[in-house]
Amino acid sequence: MLTIKLAFRNLFRNTRRTILTVMLIALSLTALIAVDGVMRGMLTLLVDNVTGTLSGDAQVHRVGYRENLDVDLFMENSGSIEQTLQQDTSLRSFSPRVISGAMISSTYNVAAGILYGIDAEREQANSKVKAAVMRGEYLSGGDNELLIGHSLADLLETDLGDRIVLTLSEATTGELAQALFRISGILDFGVRELDDNFVFINIASARKTLAMTDQQTHEFVLTFLNPEDAENPEHGIFQQFNNTEIEALSWLDLNKEISFIIELMAYSSLMIGAVLFLLASLGVINSIFMSIYERIYEFGVIKAIGTRPSEIVRLILWEALLLALISCVIGMLLGFAVGSWTATNGLGGLGEIEFSGITLGNNILGEFHISQFTTFPFFAVLLTLAAALYPARFAAKIVPSEALQRSL
Repeated sequence: MLTIKLAFRNLFRNTRRTILTVMLIALSLTALIAVDGVMRGMLTLLVDNVTGTLSGDAQVHRVGYRENLDVDLFMENSGSIEQTLQQDTSLRSFSPRVISGAMISSTYNVAAGILYGIDAEREQANSKVKAAVMRGEYLSGGDNELLIGHSLADLLETDLGDRIVLTLSEATTGELAQALFRISGILDFGVRELDDNFVFINIASARKTLAMTDQQTHEFVLTFLNPEDAENPEHGIFQQFNNTEIEALSWLDLNKEISFIIELMAYSSLMIGAVLFLLASLGVINSIFMSIYERIYEFGVIKAIGTRPSEIVRLILWEALLLALISCVIGMLLGFAVGSWTATNGLGGLGEIEFSGITLGNNILGEFHISQFTTFPFFAVLLTLAAALYPARFAAKIVPSEALQRSL
C-alpha cells in the first residue's frame, strides 16, 4: 500500500504532464472504440445486404450448378428436399427457385440477363425482392407477370405494362423457347449486378417455359433463425446435403470476394489500435522519463539508503498502472459517448460505398461490442506497462553517487 500511495503522489507532482499523458492514452482508446464500432456497423450492413438481398444465409443446389448456371443441373425430387428442410428447427424459412440465362427483348432493344422463377409468397421471407419494388406491383401469381431492374428497364426502354419476350433454352432438350410477359414492377436493389441483369417471374411460369416439372428445382435459398449458423460448416444442413449430387453452401462460400473483405475488415481494428497505442506508448515513455529525471536526486537518495532496484521498478510500474487505469476509465466514457452518437445518428457524410457491386447506404450506424470495453482497455493497460519497463529499468540502474551530484 505504501508503494501505491507513493506512486499516486508521484503521478500528480506534475499535474499538467500527467493530464496530457492521460488524454493521449484515453483519446487513443476512444478512437479505437469509435472506429471498431463503425467497422462493425459497416460489416453488419454489408452482410445484411449480401444475405438479405437475394443469396440468403445458405443455398442448396446440384453439384456443379453454380459454376455456369447450367439449366440441366436441377434437383429432381425437390419435394423430399422440402420435407427435410421443414423438419430442421434451425431454419426460419426457405424458398425454391428456378434459374436460367435468358435473352430479354423489348420492342426497342435486347439484352442478356438472368431469369429467376420464384415462389412469390415464400420468397418474401428470404430476400428483398418485394421490398425492392420501386414502382408497380409485386408478383401475385399470374402467368405473365415480370419484375425487372430499373437499369435493365432503362436499357430496354420499357416501363410498367410493356411487353417483354424471354428467349431461353429448355431444360434437358436444349430447344429454344420463348414466352411473353408484361412488366408488373420495376426494382431497385441498390446492387448494380441485380439492377442491370435480373428479371423475376413466378416459379410456375418459369417451370412451364423451361419445360420442367413442379418437382424440379435449381435452388433452395435458406434463412436461419440464428444467422451465425450459416458460418458453421459443421451445422446439420451442410453435413446432410453435401454429397456427390447435392451441395449446401453458406453465403461465405457463395461470395468469396465479400468473405475476403470481411476478413480484412476484422483485422482493421487491430491495425488501427496497434498504430494508436504505439504512438501513445512513445508518449508514456517520454512522460515517465521526464518524471524520473525530475526525481533523479530522490532516486539517488533511496538507492543510497538501501532500496533494491526491484522496488524502484515496482514503483515506476505502479505509476504506469495508475496512469493506464485512469486513462482507460476516461477513454471508455468518451468511447461510450462517441459510440452512442454514431449508433444513433450514424456517419452520413461518407457517401455511398461499393463493395463488389454491392452499394452500402450513406448512413452507417456504429455498433457496441463487449470487447470494446474489456479487450481494448486490457491491451491499453498492458502496452502502457510494457512502455514503462524501459524507464523503470533506467531508474533501477541509477548510480547514487552520480545522481546525488546532479541538480535540476
